[in-house]
Amino acid sequence: MAYKNLSAFIEILKDRKEVLSVDSFVDPVLEIPEITDRFSKLSDGGKALLFLNTGTDFPVITNMLGSQKRMSLALGAEEINDVEKRLRDVFNNIKEPRKGFFDKLAILPQLARIGGYFPTEHKGKADCQQVIHEDPDLNIFPVLKTWPFDGGRFVTLPLVFTHDPESGERNVGMYRMQIFDKNTTGMHWHRHKTGANHYEKYKELGKKMPVAVVLGGDPAITYSATAPLPENIDELLLAGFLRDKSVPLVKCISQKISVPADSEIIIEGYVDPSEEKIIEGPFGDHTGFYSLEDYYPKFHVTCITHRKNAIYPATLVGIPPQEDAWIAKATERIFLMPIQQTVAPELVDMYIPEIGVAHNLTIVSIDKSYPGQARKIMSALWGAGQMMFNKVLIVVDKDVNIHNLGEIYEKLQMINIISDLVISSGPLDVLDHSSDFTGIGGKLGIDLTRKTEEEFVEKPIRLKYNRKTTLVLSDQPEIKNVRLLSSKDNSAPKIALLEIKKHTDYSLPDISHKIQNINELKDCSIFLMSDENVDLQSFKEFFWYFLNNMEPERDILRISVHSNDPMLILDGTSKNLENDHFKRDWPNPVCMSKDIIEKINSSWDSYNLGTCLKSPSDHYNKLIRKSGARAYHNS
Repeated sequence: MAYKNLSAFIEILKDRKEVLSVDSFVDPVLEIPEITDRFSKLSDGGKALLFLNTGTDFPVITNMLGSQKRMSLALGAEEINDVEKRLRDVFNNIKEPRKGFFDKLAILPQLARIGGYFPTEHKGKADCQQVIHEDPDLNIFPVLKTWPFDGGRFVTLPLVFTHDPESGERNVGMYRMQIFDKNTTGMHWHRHKTGANHYEKYKELGKKMPVAVVLGGDPAITYSATAPLPENIDELLLAGFLRDKSVPLVKCISQKISVPADSEIIIEGYVDPSEEKIIEGPFGDHTGFYSLEDYYPKFHVTCITHRKNAIYPATLVGIPPQEDAWIAKATERIFLMPIQQTVAPELVDMYIPEIGVAHNLTIVSIDKSYPGQARKIMSALWGAGQMMFNKVLIVVDKDVNIHNLGEIYEKLQMINIISDLVISSGPLDVLDHSSDFTGIGGKLGIDLTRKTEEEFVEKPIRLKYNRKTTLVLSDQPEIKNVRLLSSKDNSAPKIALLEIKKHTDYSLPDISHKIQNINELKDCSIFLMSDENVDLQSFKEFFWYFLNNMEPERDILRISVHSNDPMLILDGTSKNLENDHFKRDWPNPVCMSKDIIEKINSSWDSYNLGTCLKSPSDHYNKLIRKSGARAYHNS
């Protein structure tokens, strides 16, 4: 189903009672984000929020794709699996062997339909050009500042259109944009992004790079800009498939570039590769931590156009769950089949839990038929597109329900510490703050499949565990708290979560020695460590924090205590120069300031949003190490 524009989609959301409107004034600086964060943390994603009074001429919609229902509606389906089925049918029809002449003719309508998804050119001015600002001023828009220590206000849902200067191929990416002044922003494309590749080519040619930034329109186009497509696949072709209708394009006013005609807002301009890059950030990112300042290109705005009565779309990222978790869930479902057919035919299912913030944790099940196949799938996925940024990959057999983390935990109880772990290294997401160097670091593969005779390594004997546990930690003051994770069969707890308070003599070998001397932990063999004040009783909180902070090459220690009782210690604490010799600055988690929380609490009744929701930051503020975007200045 194709939506004419963003307003048409919002009308559908209103009909489905999926959006709440706020008539009273709410400041785009911190206040709109704080209200949005309260809704997006609800178990079902809460409601979309339409803020009508922003102090500008433009309303703001947030959390637009922040639930399974809204994400499905955005892609013209009742369920995400319906989209995956459509894509699977197309692939299967094309690859199916055709014996006779008429069999081959039968595929032509399917191919013609795919051809119909390519974008088309709109003649004349389009709706997105109803209002033209040839003296552009970005301050007319209600651009959000989402977290207290952000470097400024950021455009958070931009579709950035660029072209390869040699081939002319289009790319549509989503790169945040910090507002510097009325007509200049940052352009935060990472080195591995196609937009950055185009930038480097323009730099070699000594030419300015035309750029157009699109806000709003059919949400299928917005989703397509986030999709992990190969470089030679046009995002607008995917959008056409999702809408079941081609995307009409119109030429920009001031740049030689075409954009979707039914967009809400177009920001036209250029990036000059000959210019010095500019400091951008910090920014409270989707990892739940601040991404710290770095140098990025400047984007110069030459013209702004928009629809009459345009709506400004924005998204909020931070500690999960947020809207991006539902976008990632759609990607997980839609792109399972292409991965199966092009990279890993043994792949049965894939799960990217929200606690892994897209790249820290992936769980897959496979149809295993030969020894070493789990390791083969690790190599295949770590070499496939954006899966190269995955940090922890767990592989299980096809009969395991990977969406049930309880089943995964039971499998972990039987892990062989010696033979089931694969520690590798490779590219990491630039936003991963745990690695010693930006963009590269360790990876952990965990093979929980049933072992063949060739793979079998004798496992430690599991003892029955009936003794009461009274933990005595007085001799280990840095071990503040312990949680033993029991299993269904009442076997000895194999996994323990530890809350650690570091001191200047801290080291991983030292803490491992102290763990061995705690009698109550003698039956455990796997120890996951996190910082003081991290809630050991909350799996979501613990593993979100732990996975962000653990670097597999550096933070995993395997110890053979005796021949059949090895220990595995994984360090998910924050790192600093004094204790860990870590030389990059370490970021704080993102939380709202207390004054904004109190202001929203006191004004809640005026918003007509029902019962006042508690601020998530009231809970997470305990994790802040010191005021500011940085927890530790290590550099």
